[in-house]
Amino acid sequence: MASRRFRNFQIGTGGSLEKESLYLNLLNSADNVTAAKHFGLLYIMGTIFFTVYGQLILKWRIQLYGSLPEPFLKKISFLFSLLLDPFVFSGFISAIIASFFWMAAMTKFELSFAYPFMALSFVLVFIFSAWLLNEALTIHKVVGMALIVAGILVTSRGL
Repeated sequence: MASRRFRNFQIGTGGSLEKESLYLNLLNSADNVTAAKHFGLLYIMGTIFFTVYGQLILKWRIQLYGSLPEPFLKKISFLFSLLLDPFVFSGFISAIIASFFWMAAMTKFELSFAYPFMALSFVLVFIFSAWLLNEALTIHKVVGMALIVAGILVTSRGL
């Protein structure tokens, strides 16, 4: 019976083709799992990007319109006028896009692993709101953000 050596499997006649196929499928599965994790991380980063964009855009544009009026009907009118602002509308669209990225991420990771990464949106909104919107930086906020980053680092060790 003629046979040849193939990656620790003896390949010959009588069902050996199925063993070879099974082994190659296992190799491809391992590569696919690694690729899936990388795509999963891209999905998480997409979620964070679109979440941060939406928050910053909403704050930037809404502060240009002033504060919410007291009478109920004026509140409704004010909110609808905000929605008609193209930048505010793009903030809502970014929330929808972020949701699609999050759904894709949920197909790749357990929620308990992926969700702590969402805390990066707090950190990025904090940094960009200070830089772009001139919001106050305090020592308490900086310490809080450092604790959030430490928590993300501890949690991400589960990858």
